Amino acid sequence: MNNAIEKFRQAIANSGITPPDEIEPDGRVHRFSSNGKHGDDAGWYVLHGGGILAGAFGCFRQTTSNTWCEKANHDMTQAERDKHKKRMVEMKEQQNIDSQKRHEQARREVAEKWQRARAVTSHPYLTKKGVQSYDVRCLDANLLIPMRDKHGVLQSIQNIAPDGGRKFHYGGIVKGCYFTIGKEFTSIVICEGYATGASIHEATGLAVVVAFTAGNLSAVAVEIR
Repeated sequence: MNNAIEKFRQAIANSGITPPDEIEPDGRVHRFSSNGKHGDDAGWYVLHGGGILAGAFGCFRQTTSNTWCEKANHDMTQAERDKHKKRMVEMKEQQNIDSQKRHEQARREVAEKWQRARAVTSHPYLTKKGVQSYDVRCLDANLLIPMRDKHGVLQSIQNIAPDGGRKFHYGGIVKGCYFTIGKEFTSIVICEGYATGASIHEATGLAVVVAFTAGNLSAVAVEIR
């Protein structure tokens, strides 16, 4: 079993996630630091023992998930394949429950954070980029860009530090969420960052939708359409 657990650990590492020091094959969801930093628990894994070891793992920060099994599908008996399939369904359900709880907590946290923040017209980041403020706020010297879904629900916030360092609120939904600048929707421009969006709007007068990341562009395009 120890050899199989080590292979599971290696699979986590191969995905770009820092694996935990200890792995328990108890069928329960465990959290761990996915970047090796103290206090971080964005990583998760679940590993089932009892016969063939099988599990799943991922990172809430990267919104990634992977499944793993110590035995290839073609090497299993039909009974083993059926058992493995059932385990995968159970793990997916547990992962969805865990993700939903994390997203709900993030929504509460960003709502409270947004309420405490103040409207801002100037900020070192805006000055550096040479753009204006468009319904963004500031808290503890950080510029806050709200990230809303198509229903207008605040799902997360992008924090931009005075030096330009950016990060999303931990646990918040990113996929499909966006920020809009302007009201002229005869044509719509979709881009990545706030500064780029503000620059485009100021140059063209068109409405701009900020998707925040390259990986989120297509998801936002679908929601906007």
